[in-house]
Amino acid sequence: MSEADSGPRVIALWSAPRSRSTAFFRSVMERGDLTGLHEPFCNIVDFGETTVDGAPVRSAPALISAVRGLSARQRVFLKETMDYRYAEVLADEAFLREVRHTFLIRRPAEVAASYYALKPDMSRKDIGLEHMHELYEAVLATGQHPVILDSDDVVSRPAETLAAYWAAVGLEHRAEALSWQPGEREEWARSDRWHADVNRSSGFTAVGTTYDVTVENNATLAEFASHHEPYYRSLYTKRLTVTPA
Repeated sequence: MSEADSGPRVIALWSAPRSRSTAFFRSVMERGDLTGLHEPFCNIVDFGETTVDGAPVRSAPALISAVRGLSARQRVFLKETMDYRYAEVLADEAFLREVRHTFLIRRPAEVAASYYALKPDMSRKDIGLEHMHELYEAVLATGQHPVILDSDDVVSRPAETLAAYWAAVGLEHRAEALSWQPGEREEWARSDRWHADVNRSSGFTAVGTTYDVTVENNATLAEFASHHEPYYRSLYTKRLTVTPA
């Protein structure tokens, strides 16, 4: 059986917000062999609809059905941000079993500062790691062992990390997908202001950003990050470890 016929039909990347997941998605699109869905569940919550295969979809159950239909014809990569708790996903055991689930985590203090810079009225749940941990446990209960990546590994050792990721999900690594042309993408047009950095990028970079408001000088952000720290630590211990070449 060729790679085109083997391997998972749907790969999902569930990410903490502000964890370089759109850069990861951009790299995936550079491969050329996967149809990308960028934050479709989030789009339904925030904008009332998303688009799958050119058609509007307006509910989570309808989205799950559309993903199934699309994946019968094309291999799908679904990238989602975990600001929200997607109850319909948690309740759909068949979907949990069918999809190859992967997770992208980042230290909650870093998520908090980056998120606050764009949305100062953020709430504690927005850091997303508690939602991720709940979904991870639900997937684990089906017998699947999800792949977990740490965002720091993605930007500090992209070649090794992505090679290990694709091996874990059963597809070949394509080194040429580590770089791309800067620019906006149709897939994230609705939420473009959140993706300014990746619009300017041409690859993965470990350059840090300095924020005026952080857990060091804001007690509310410190409390938010502290709440999510145990969930981050639990997932971090299960991450895909990457050895430098």
